[in-house]
Amino acid sequence: MYWRALSEDTPGPVWAGLFAEYWPHYRRWWLSEGEAARPTYLQSRAALRTHMPEMLPLWEELCELAGGGDQAARFLSFYGPPAYLAGCSQAIWTGREPVMVRNYDYNPNAFDSLVLRTKWQGRRVMGTSDGLCGLVDGVNDRGLAISLTFGGRRVVGTGFGVPLILRYVLQTCGTAEEAGEVLARVPTHMSYNVTVLDAKRNYLTAMLGPDRPAVITHAAVATNHQENAEWVSHARFTATVERERYLLQRLTLHRDTEERFIGAFLKPPLYSTAFDVGFGTLYTAIYRPRKKQMELRWPGAVWPLSLTHFEEGARQVRLPGAA
Repeated sequence: MYWRALSEDTPGPVWAGLFAEYWPHYRRWWLSEGEAARPTYLQSRAALRTHMPEMLPLWEELCELAGGGDQAARFLSFYGPPAYLAGCSQAIWTGREPVMVRNYDYNPNAFDSLVLRTKWQGRRVMGTSDGLCGLVDGVNDRGLAISLTFGGRRVVGTGFGVPLILRYVLQTCGTAEEAGEVLARVPTHMSYNVTVLDAKRNYLTAMLGPDRPAVITHAAVATNHQENAEWVSHARFTATVERERYLLQRLTLHRDTEERFIGAFLKPPLYSTAFDVGFGTLYTAIYRPRKKQMELRWPGAVWPLSLTHFEEGARQVRLPGAA
């Protein structure tokens, strides 16, 4: 898998080039159920204005860079996208330095493999890109880190794709409490568990769903179910309950060092090689919000990245079990 880390303070030629590169692939996915299945431009714009008004000028700027087309604008709003699943495990290590660790389990052929560092609207944000303006994990210059896991439910409703919600949280929030308030009010189109950790060690996990109010918890661990494993076959397939128990035991019984705890994510049962069914582990991310740093790890490879001293680059990494 070929990874890149790119930086651009304000949306410009770098982002426009990335959009031109990725858009044909995203367009096929976005139209997979037919164009009529997606919300219109006016519906998408109205949803952003209602739920994420601070994002509206940025969205309009990105739409302009993307060429001003109707389909691109609707895609970039992340409002009512096609359904998508992911695996993932994430946890907060409760040692001396607050650290968030996560595995992202997904299809390598449907992934940006891109770290973006931006200063959009004056807020510095660094994280793993999805859909070019969304994120599946990240950290901002106020020391707030965020990450998601799929919530293990089939329900699809009216709302936004969760990567844009994560971007919105990092663009507008500085504490776990502020993030919790945003996560509780912005509608999501599917169920996800979003964990946030701030520089003062405060953390929470929000269990989001399109058909019921968000549940804000103090959980330090999230895998692929919420209060109960409702989608039983998916829960069995992804071993979500087993992974949650494993992480809870490591946090409460083993008293691991930070390095040992991080290392557990690169081994079974957390690390997955199920690429043939779309749930292989693409990377392990470590976030240190006080230091505004992230780190990507793969078996035998480490890539540290700093929000304040960001260095662009690229890595070719081998994923065990991937074709």
